Amino acid sequence: MYLKCEELIVYQGCFVKLSRMLILKRVVSVGGIIVPHCTSHSVRNFSACHCLRSSKPLSPYNTVASERYSSLVKSIMTSRTSSQTPETLQAEDENIYGPIIKAQTPTSKPDTREPKTLHQFLHCEDTVEAEELESGPPVRILLQRDKGSPFAPSVTRILQQTLSSEQIFYLERWKKRMIAELGEDGFKEYTQNLFRQGKLFHSALEAILTSCVTIKDKYSGTPEFPAEVQGYMESISHILDDIGAVRAIESTVQHANLNYVGIVDCVARYRGVLCVIDWKTSEKPKPFLSNTYDNPIQVAAYAGALNTDGNYKYQVENGLIVVAYKDGTPAHAHQLSAELMMQYWKTWLLRLEDFTEQRSSDTFSVSSKNRSVTSKGKVPEADKINMNYNKLLCRRA
Repeated sequence: MYLKCEELIVYQGCFVKLSRMLILKRVVSVGGIIVPHCTSHSVRNFSACHCLRSSKPLSPYNTVASERYSSLVKSIMTSRTSSQTPETLQAEDENIYGPIIKAQTPTSKPDTREPKTLHQFLHCEDTVEAEELESGPPVRILLQRDKGSPFAPSVTRILQQTLSSEQIFYLERWKKRMIAELGEDGFKEYTQNLFRQGKLFHSALEAILTSCVTIKDKYSGTPEFPAEVQGYMESISHILDDIGAVRAIESTVQHANLNYVGIVDCVARYRGVLCVIDWKTSEKPKPFLSNTYDNPIQVAAYAGALNTDGNYKYQVENGLIVVAYKDGTPAHAHQLSAELMMQYWKTWLLRLEDFTEQRSSDTFSVSSKNRSVTSKGKVPEADKINMNYNKLLCRRA
C-alpha cells in the first residue's frame, strides 16, 4: 500500500515542501513466523519557495558588551548563591554606568540641648483678665529705635542668622533653581512681588480687624481689596468667622529681660482661646505644622516677649498660624497649644543663645581688626568691606 505524504520543513532559512511516497510495511506469516516484507520510502518531489523566506530576528542581547558583564554572568552561572557583595556590586555599577555622584545633603539631628537658663514664658502676676480690655480698640505700638537705648535684635533676624546647615542647604538650592528658571532679574522681581503681596494682604487684614462692624458683616459685603489679595482674603474667610476680641494688630513687643523685639501680626481670640496669630501666605499647600518650618518658634518668641512687656496687661500662652493661598483654597489653621508653645519657647531660647554667641565672636573679630588698623595704620580693601558689613548688620533689627 502506498501513501503520499507532504510536509513543510525549513532548510537554510527557506520553507521547503517535501513530498514523500511511503510504502507501508506488510507482514507475512511463514510457517508460523511473522516476517516483515519490506520497508521503503522514496522522495518524489522537492520544491523550495524563496518568497516565504523570513529574516532571523535580532536579539537585543547582541548589542550588549559582554565583556563588561563577564564577571556578573560568571558569578551567577557558577553558583546559585551570588558571591557579589554590596562593594563589588557598586564597583560593577561604576564600571558600567560611571561613579555615583551623591548630593551633599547635610543630615540634621534632633537638637537635644537644653537652654542654659530657662527663662519664664508666663508671668502670671501681671495677668489682668478684664472685660474692658477686649471691648476697646486693638492696640498698635510702633517700633521705635532710640539712639541711647541698647540695640535689640528682632526675632526675624535672630532666626535667619541661626538657621541649621540643612535649612541653609535647601534655601540655597531653592534660590538656585528659581534663578535658573527666572534669571537674576526675574528672581528679584519675583521676591519683590511676594513682599508686595504680603504687605497688601496684611493691610487688608488690618482694615477688616480694626473696623467697627463685625468681621462676618464686613466680609459678607463687597469689600474692595486689591486684585493681588482677593484670593488670599477668600482663603481665610472661614478663619475670620472664628476670630473675635482683637486686642493687638501689627504691634511691637519687647522682652524685658532678653532684650529682643518683634512685631506681632495679631492678638485675638480664636474659637474662644486667646492666641498670638501669625498670618502667612503660600503658593504650596501646608496642611501640617511641620510645613511651616520656623514659624512656630517665631510665634512662641512673640508670645514670650508680650508676656513680659509692660504695654500689655494680659498673658498669652496659645498660638495660631494661618496659611492663606492665592487661588482661594481654604486656608490651613495650625493651633499651638500651651504645651506646644512651651516646647517651641525652649527651642527659641537655644536659638537666642546661638545668636548671642555669634555676636560675641563677631565683636571679637571686629575688635581684632581695629587693633590691626591701629598697629599697622592700613587696612586691606576687603577687610574694610567686611567691617562695614558687620556694622550694617549690628544696626539692623
